[in-house]
Amino acid sequence: MTERVAIFMDGSNLYHALEENCGRMDLEFQGFINTLTAGRHLHRAYYYNILQDPERRGHAFQEQGKFLATLHNTPYLEVRLGTSKYRGDVLVEKGIDIMIATDILLFAWRDLYDSAILVSGDGDFAYALQAVKNFGKHTEVVSFPGNLSYELSQTADVLTLLEKDFFKGLWVSERSPKKPSNESNTRNNRRRRRTVTPIPRQTSPQVANGVESSKQDTPGPIFLKEEDPLLHE
Repeated sequence: MTERVAIFMDGSNLYHALEENCGRMDLEFQGFINTLTAGRHLHRAYYYNILQDPERRGHAFQEQGKFLATLHNTPYLEVRLGTSKYRGDVLVEKGIDIMIATDILLFAWRDLYDSAILVSGDGDFAYALQAVKNFGKHTEVVSFPGNLSYELSQTADVLTLLEKDFFKGLWVSERSPKKPSNESNTRNNRRRRRTVTPIPRQTSPQVANGVESSKQDTPGPIFLKEEDPLLHE
């Protein structure tokens, strides 16, 4: 029997990780989904993000509309949009983590997949992945090393660590990526030996040590979660 997979993509986490590690965000999602599926049966892929504010972020709203239209035309890909609100000049993301965790758990309970593929490094999802493992499901986490939380790396059955070369042929255009900052180059040089695709969790102790959460690494807090300590200063 062919293994069934469902893909859950944390859009904000993926966007900032691509920007930081690859210098570009024009990912071709059909090819990306096919690569992650790797010949298995795809139940469906899900992309989660917030809807931009058309009044305060008009240009971003228009650009997001074009991007979402492309996603809607991708077979077997569903877009789920959460809400947001402003606290001062900071746009606060609301409900995205809950939506992702709920779908991962609900679809496992309905036996819609055999393996859940989570594209995120956010440690908030560790407990949800552990819960579906208790249902007898397999879990895979896909993330850049520098955006991966320790908790998530320890929970996944299979860990796919992303690097630039992973995305060859998976960009919408063939333009050259913008040059990363010196700080990004330094971080990438330190991590070069740590990118392996894919590896079982229990055989990668070097991944588990010293890996920080993506929320801490993300430059310039464009989106913040309700529980982010920055909101309570």
